[in-house]
Amino acid sequence: MFTIEGKSCNHFCDGLPRRNFLKIGSLGLGGLSLTQLLRAETADKIGNSNKSVIMVYLPGGPPHQDMYDLKLDAPVEIRGEFRPISTNIPGIQICEHLPHLAKLADKFAIIRSMVGAKDRHESFQCMTGRLNERNPPGGWPEFGSVISKLQGTHDPTLASYVNLSPKMKHMPYNFGKSSFLGHAHTPFNPSGNIKEDMVLGSITTQRLADRKALLSSIDHFRRELDSSGAMEGFDSFQERAFDILTSSKMLDALDLSSESTKLRERYGKGTDKEQGDAAPRLNEQFLLARRLVEAGVRVVTLSYSFWDWHGNNFKIAKQNLPDFDQALSTLIEDLDDRGMLDNTTVIAWGEFGRTPKINKDGGRDHWPNVSCALLAGGGMRTGQIIGATDRLGGEAVQRPVTFQEVFSTLYHNLGMNASTTTVRDATGRPHYLVDDGYQPIKELV
Repeated sequence: MFTIEGKSCNHFCDGLPRRNFLKIGSLGLGGLSLTQLLRAETADKIGNSNKSVIMVYLPGGPPHQDMYDLKLDAPVEIRGEFRPISTNIPGIQICEHLPHLAKLADKFAIIRSMVGAKDRHESFQCMTGRLNERNPPGGWPEFGSVISKLQGTHDPTLASYVNLSPKMKHMPYNFGKSSFLGHAHTPFNPSGNIKEDMVLGSITTQRLADRKALLSSIDHFRRELDSSGAMEGFDSFQERAFDILTSSKMLDALDLSSESTKLRERYGKGTDKEQGDAAPRLNEQFLLARRLVEAGVRVVTLSYSFWDWHGNNFKIAKQNLPDFDQALSTLIEDLDDRGMLDNTTVIAWGEFGRTPKINKDGGRDHWPNVSCALLAGGGMRTGQIIGATDRLGGEAVQRPVTFQEVFSTLYHNLGMNASTTTVRDATGRPHYLVDDGYQPIKELV
């Protein structure tokens, strides 16, 4: 296997040094991992849109009633410690610990009535729009993988789908799993020491060319052995893997040093300390996401912090919410300042909500009955609240919104009709992007 390695940091449990590296290829029959990642398009399926989506996944299930749907009239064991504050839209209030977002309420919409979740920790429904059950052969693809397949990217030196979530051995979520679209459309994940990972270092361009020629000759041998025809046309995709290393575009997009200190301070630092079993609060991911879509990446996903607060809900929220508020509000403002907000859809959500009743440990437990989502940009009608929950915040009583409706909206914002567009599974059977009857959210589009 040929790799470009970055600086070592930490160690795996087996004692091997932990390195963040970019795989260029493998001499085994397993194929070229980066090549597979970039095998994202065919000539007749490249889209012409410059629209993009940034998905902020909040692993663990954020507490909707302590963020966007506070219940002051509920009993004390329900309403909790926090108080609402007014936003710049009359009649809309959110948590006092989200003051920056409160000033931008005209630029986003809040869904208070997300329904259809399951009580299980996984990113699957937020990434695919579907439940992780009764999967077709190969499994349902993630949203970014579908966009990679159907729209690709204008620039062969850029990945169409990038996942900024850090690689963590204990993380129980399932970003980047292969699906019936194949490994070619799994996200590019430049986690860790990003800049070091993508610099050739002691590898000269001539040596890289020699490796490329060697891989090409081995691929020729593999194609002669392959009666299925799967290797046919592989050279063009391999070319793109090397394009990334010999082009500065992806590296430049991932290099925050070119941003002003003032802007980086606006996004905030968060913390790189792991939060529970999930992700750290890396505010720089939001800035990286903006830079990537500005460069031409169509879909960027990131996971932010850890929201499974079965104890000390309010103490932890006071640590989490200000960082989240700073990072997300700055992303929205930054996109708007650059004239990118109308073409970029931003969504922030988790896998389910939290129980109305605060437990004996001062936490809220899993509550799949209802949850929340925030959507900004994308040319949508923002500055509104969609749906409502009951007095206790436990059930949707107005305008329940499903995950597939949200996905239909995301596809719509990228110029696609999810009800008429299909992708084929491993057996060749076509599947619509959403199930029959699910349309874009009419209040937004």
